[in-house]
Amino acid sequence: GKKNKKMLGNRLRLLSVNTLQKRFTTTVSFADTLKSQIEDIKKAGTYKSERVITSKQGANINVQGRQETVLNFCANNYLGLSSHPEVIKAAHQALDTHGFGLSSVRFICGTQDLHKELEKKISEFHGTEDTILFPSCFDANAGIFEAILTADDAVISDSLNHASIIDGIRLCKAERFRYEHMDLKDLEQQLIKTQKNRFRLIVTDGVFSMDGDVAPLKEICDLADKYNAQVFVDDCHATGFLGANGGGSVEHTNTKGRIFAINSTLGKALGGATGGYTTGNKYVVEMLRQKARPYLFSNTLAPSVAGASIKVFEILTKSKDLIQKIQFNTHRFREKMTEAKFNIIGNKDCPIVPVMLGDARLAAEFADDMLQRGIYVIGFSYPVVPMGKARIRVQISAAHTTEQIDKAVNAFIECGRKRGVIP
Repeated sequence: GKKNKKMLGNRLRLLSVNTLQKRFTTTVSFADTLKSQIEDIKKAGTYKSERVITSKQGANINVQGRQETVLNFCANNYLGLSSHPEVIKAAHQALDTHGFGLSSVRFICGTQDLHKELEKKISEFHGTEDTILFPSCFDANAGIFEAILTADDAVISDSLNHASIIDGIRLCKAERFRYEHMDLKDLEQQLIKTQKNRFRLIVTDGVFSMDGDVAPLKEICDLADKYNAQVFVDDCHATGFLGANGGGSVEHTNTKGRIFAINSTLGKALGGATGGYTTGNKYVVEMLRQKARPYLFSNTLAPSVAGASIKVFEILTKSKDLIQKIQFNTHRFREKMTEAKFNIIGNKDCPIVPVMLGDARLAAEFADDMLQRGIYVIGFSYPVVPMGKARIRVQISAAHTTEQIDKAVNAFIECGRKRGVIP
């Protein structure tokens, strides 16, 4: 018996050593595989490097490794509010009166008067019944579909919707359908196909961030009415600056009151810090407070962000100057780039201006050429955009002067001729 027990113990120890060695070998192999994949990304010219900014966000920024400032044409800072003195002052005041953080989720001890005031401001701005704040719009998109849809429902999504929408839809139990990008005939076919479902939710970006086009919301709402469906809009790249009052794609397409729920962000035009929200039907918002996991299990928005965001909405409701300025800058840039024979796409009123180049390496090198001329832009390629559709995405801001817009166009012309992109 003792001999057998000793032999068994030796075998178990040997097995343990072999198992550990095997696990270690697997771990090393996994890391080597990742390393190889990263090398492949670099060879393909699609590796994403991060340039380091050493200043505040704005039209002029300092970039590590350069003595001169550069003009920033790739930020989501559409209204130039990221470093606005009134916004910064409001953030300081909120820090002094409400502290740095709350160390809690909303329903425990993480709701301050600032959060409720901000939610009210957002509802008033959009003309909706109620609003709920999230740490980001990615979280808002991750929370909404799972909370309000069941296995009896259907979600019908534009094929080019943002990654956060796609991920959010994956989390819900509803049947999933896609329609070709802004293709109303295909959308109608999906609506016909899903008539057996309890509820149908049409899901679309208001503005598509890589193409700069605006969803045909009026026609989508007409189809929703015809087939008894609801419409959801992610308006992150439109809120604050598209439409006469900055009401986003919903205002731009005159569909106010026809949208079931809107998700948007405080992290782009509205100050550019962090935070997102869902605004719309009051019962949607109430359900999200009960069931949306990113809301229930994430820390509340920092008081400084809430206070600064309240100031942002006050600025927008007080004056339309920033909205008019970005519209002027957008039209000027688009017209001059078209005259120069660049292939630009997107809606004429959209400050997202994709300059189509096709080749991933060309897009990356073109962006480097632009930086040498003092213009900060980024090349986008697969998998962020479809293969063979690499581009430089230019983003116009109300903070840009007319002279800065023209300087950017002239730099594009120089680089375009150098690279054989334009004649």
